[in-house]
Parts: sequence; C-alpha cells; structure tokens
Amino acid sequence: MSQSAYLFLGLTAVVAALAAVLAYAVIRIFAAARAATQSDRRDGTETAFMAAAMEDAVRKLRDGECAMKARAEASERLSSEIVASLTSGLLVVDGRGHIRTLNPAGQTMLGLRDDDWQGPYRDVLKRAAPVADVLEECLRTGHPIARRSVAIPPMTDSTVSHLGLTVSPIRDEGSGSDQGVICLFTDLTEVMELEDQLRLKDSLARLGEMTAGIAHEFRNGLATIHGYSRLLELDKLDPTYRPFVQAIRDETESLGQVVTNFLSFARPTQLTLAPVEMASLVERAADDIRADARARGGDVVVQGRFGRVDGDEVLLRQALSNLCRNAYEACDLANVVPHIVIEGQCDAAHGVVRISVSDNGPGVPESVASRVFRPFFTTKPHGTGLGLALVQKIIVTHNGRVSFVNEQGSGARFLVTLPTKV
Repeated sequence: MSQSAYLFLGLTAVVAALAAVLAYAVIRIFAAARAATQSDRRDGTETAFMAAAMEDAVRKLRDGECAMKARAEASERLSSEIVASLTSGLLVVDGRGHIRTLNPAGQTMLGLRDDDWQGPYRDVLKRAAPVADVLEECLRTGHPIARRSVAIPPMTDSTVSHLGLTVSPIRDEGSGSDQGVICLFTDLTEVMELEDQLRLKDSLARLGEMTAGIAHEFRNGLATIHGYSRLLELDKLDPTYRPFVQAIRDETESLGQVVTNFLSFARPTQLTLAPVEMASLVERAADDIRADARARGGDVVVQGRFGRVDGDEVLLRQALSNLCRNAYEACDLANVVPHIVIEGQCDAAHGVVRISVSDNGPGVPESVASRVFRPFFTTKPHGTGLGLALVQKIIVTHNGRVSFVNEQGSGARFLVTLPTKV
C-alpha cells in the first residue's frame, strides 16, 4: 500500500475513535438527564404524599376536637338536665362560702326565686337558718352529715316546714383539701305530718279507753244528783233554799251535757264510708250559719272545687259545720260583721282536696295557738272546748289533716286536707 493509503486509514481510525467518544458522552448525558428526571418525579410524589398525609391528620384532629366538644356539651347538657329534673333539692357551696348550684326543686323548697340564690349561703338562707347551720357544721368540721332532719320557719313562698339533709364535703383528689360542700335535701313535711297524725290517732284511742269508764260513772252520779234535786218541789221549799236547789239542777244538767259531749268525743269513731260529694256537703254546712251571718249584715261565700271523697257524710258535715260555726262565733264575739269564705281546691297531683274556712274575726292569739285543738280548751265565755277537738278527730279518722293560720289582715283560716276518691 502506498503511504497515502496508510495515512487515510489512520485518519479514518482517529475519526471513528472521536465519534465513539462523542457518542459515549452523548449517551451519558442523556442517561444523567433521564435519571435526574426520574429523581425529580420521585421527590414530587413523596412531597405530595406527605402533604396529603398531613392534611388527613389535621382533618382527623379537627374532627376529633369537634367530637370531643360535642360530647362535652352533651355531657354538660345532660348534667344540667339531671340536676334540673331532680325532685330532691341540690345545693353546692364552694370553699369561700358562696352558693354555686341550687336546682329548681331546691329553690321551691327554700322559697327562693331564680335570682335569689346567688351569694354567700348565710345571706341566701337567712329565712332557712337551720339549713345554713348544718352547712356551716360540715364546712367547719369536714365530716359528712347523713339524714339530718331540721324544721324551718313557715315561709310565704313555700309550704315546706321539715327538711331531711345529707351534706358531704367536696375534696380535691390531688391535695386532699376541702373545696366546699354538696347538700342533698328532701321535703319531709308530709312524713312528719303523717307521724303526727298516727301519734294523734293513738293518743285519741288511749284517751277513749282510759276515760270512757270514768265518764260513765260521772254521768251516773250526776244523774242521781239531778234526779234527787227534781224530787224537791220548789214551790214547797223555803224561799231561802229555792235558789240553791235550782242551781243544783242547772249545774248537774250542764255537767251532764259536758260529760255526754266528752263521751261522744272519746268514743272510738265507727265510720260508714261512702262516696261523698263535698260541694253539696259544704253548701249545707254554709247554710247552717248563712242566715245568722246575713242577719248581721254579712255573708257566707262558697267558691272553688271540692271533688269527691270516701267518707262518713254525717261526721264530715259535723266537722265542717263546727268550723263554720266557730268562724261565725269568732266574728260575733268580736262584734264585727261576719264575712266567711269557704274555698275548695282539688290537688290531683297529691290526690287530696283542700277546704279552707276563713273569717274576718280577731284571729287566734299566739299565746293559745298550740292549744286550739286540745279537748276542753276554749276562749269562748260559754264554750265546752270540744268543737275543734272533735273536728280534728273526725278529719284525722278520715286520714286527713286540719291546721290553721292567722291571716295577715285579720281573722283565721282553718285548712282541712282530705284524700280524694280515685
């Protein structure tokens, strides 16, 4: 081969080598670019995944927070509804002596309004001081008080007179210090009245057993004395002795009537039970004194609803007539024009009818208020003292109650409570 051929072959080999190097460089550049592109795609995917995961976590946290808030609101609402629905009173006092909670039932029992129970418990409960005393004892000693019975003064906003209280200290679990007290209380008025009623029934039964025999002997002796005095003819006696014999007759007759009334009171009452329409019974009792009241310029008014009871019609009329007569005589003795109101109220929730007899007389003196139903006690010049005692016996025998209050203006109001017929 010639020299030029060798030279051409050499140049061709150099060009081929340069082309191979260039092709390799291009291939590496494209491979690097592809690798870079794939890496960018992976990074973008991971970033999007992390963002989605964070957003999902935030959404779940937000949903959990909303659910917890809803549960907290529902729990708080349920607690409020439970407290408001309690028939017992609930009172919470904090460590500073301020009332934090008082449910509606407690407000009713204590005669308070919605805006009356904020503040120190001593100020709020000033009309129910015995309750405040029990709270103070628990706050001072830190010991719970279980089933304590207290009597509270009569209040115009409440008919409650006896409460049963259970008071417990509120302690911090961490420090063990007292944070206040919680008090649960219930109305024991009807229970106490029922106990009094049972005691009264027992006392009346014992009184009847003890005195019936003695009263019979007294009546027999009086009858003998009166009989002998009737054998003495007044016209044939010396005028000096006639007044004495007449006095013996009058006194024995008077004592005989007293003994008869007492025997009627002490004798065990045998009831003849039947459905009784109280409205007609009250009207008949009012008619017994209506003519006398109108003759003096007054009147007797009957109003309200009276319902029907299971009772002895004769005895119930006697009790109501005695109350009406007592009201009229109170006005007559005080020389005031009698205005007597007989009012009925049916309480379906408690299954009772309440009948009140009110007058405009002088009322019952506070000094004798505790004795008005006691046998042989009377403030009338010629009374026997058995009228109201007999009323109480009849009403109690019918499983009822009778009480009285002095009206704020003047007069007295006697209240009879009887169970209604179902």
